[in-house]
Amino acid sequence: MLDVKFEDFEEANLDGANFEGANFEGTDFKKANLEEADLEGTDLVGTNFEGTDLVGANLEGTNLEGANLKKANLKRANLKKANLKGADFEGANLKGVNELTIDQLSKVKTLYNTKLDDKLLIPLKEKYPALFERPKL
Repeated sequence: MLDVKFEDFEEANLDGANFEGANFEGTDFKKANLEEADLEGTDLVGTNFEGTDLVGANLEGTNLEGANLKKANLKRANLKKANLKGADFEGANLKGVNELTIDQLSKVKTLYNTKLDDKLLIPLKEKYPALFERPKL
C-alpha cells in the first residue's frame, strides 16, 4: 500500500494514475491534474484539492473528511460511498458527478457557489439551505 501522507503534489500531472487504496492524508494536490485517476478506497482526510482537476476520477469509497475541494472540478467523478463529512466544496463543479447522494452532501462544510445538477441542488436547497450560505471566516 502506498503511504505518502503530507506530501506535496501541487500542480503535478497525475492524469490517469492508479492510487487505489493509498494513504494521502493531509497531502497537497492543489491545482494538480488527477483527471481519470483511480483513487478508490484511498484515505484523503484533510487533503488539499483546491483548484484540482478530478474530471472522471474514481473516488469510490474514499475518505474525504475535512478535505479542501474549493474550486475543484469533479465533473463525471465517481463518489459512490465516499465520506464527505466536513469537506469544503466552495465553488467546486459537481455537475454530472456519479453516485452522489443528498445524504452525502448534507454532511459537507459548504456548497457555497458550487455547481450542482438540479436533481441534487433543488432538494438540498430545500432541506439544507445553510450549506449554500457564504461561509463564515
